[in-house]
Amino acid sequence: MVVNRGILAGLGVVLLWASAFPAIQVAAPDLGVIGLSFVRLAVATVALVVVGVLRGIRLPRVRDLGWIAAAGFFGMFAYQLLLNTSELQVPAGTASIIVSAAPLVSVAVAWLLFREPVTPVTIVGSAIALGGVAIVCLSRAGLSLSAAVVITVAAMIVQGIYHPLQRPLLRTYSGLEVATYTMVAGTVMTIPLVPFGWDALVNASAGGWLAALYLGLLPSALGFVLWGFAVSRLPVAASTSLLYLVPPFAVLIAWVWLGEVPLSIELVGGLVVIVGVVVVTQGNRLLGRGRSSTTRPGT
Repeated sequence: MVVNRGILAGLGVVLLWASAFPAIQVAAPDLGVIGLSFVRLAVATVALVVVGVLRGIRLPRVRDLGWIAAAGFFGMFAYQLLLNTSELQVPAGTASIIVSAAPLVSVAVAWLLFREPVTPVTIVGSAIALGGVAIVCLSRAGLSLSAAVVITVAAMIVQGIYHPLQRPLLRTYSGLEVATYTMVAGTVMTIPLVPFGWDALVNASAGGWLAALYLGLLPSALGFVLWGFAVSRLPVAASTSLLYLVPPFAVLIAWVWLGEVPLSIELVGGLVVIVGVVVVTQGNRLLGRGRSSTTRPGT
């Protein structure tokens, strides 16, 4: 069985972005919300620009700057600030669970903007995956609709809007080019806020800086390149549904790194999420094979 390279790239993104949630828990209290956002975006921008120059990426066309600015605002600027703020109070695993609902927003936006069809299999798979997310959420005793949770939901919404906004750009540019353009846009948008977070930034510990550098180089720079590759080769519903896998891995990494011990019911919920992802990403293909085999007896 040949595995789709887009799915492999998406799974790489899952691991990188899952590790970002506990890394934010380490860096955000130290560097501050604004400081962490700026360092993460700036480090990722420098890394992507260096690689881009070596790879000979093109400058974007003027007519595409609007899409780049929109993707940079939702996926980089707003998402980083909102998620960093929420994780000052919300556990890493819980934040990852809430953000995992972003694919539903992505599918809705893709339908509204590009009329990308939503199949019954997509609906069923999404329902299964969200059921797993609900199981994990309900297992977190004491979690209430606090301001921090509302901010996490806002981070989920802007992340969901971001994913399909890459679609028009990826028809013209490579994943590396799109990641570079949007990362630069997000960094530029964050620069005016830096003076408000300067004190926390200059007083941050070495551990906080290391976590921020990790976030910039791997989950951001490498992660967004891989994500652009995956989105360009998979339907929005299939590619974004892979992000349902982030919470189980985030819970596991947070357990190992931060000592956030997962509950048994959380592990059950994670398995349900994985089943939902398999349905969304592979369901149509398997159903298609099943139909073709019934029309060709003897094969």
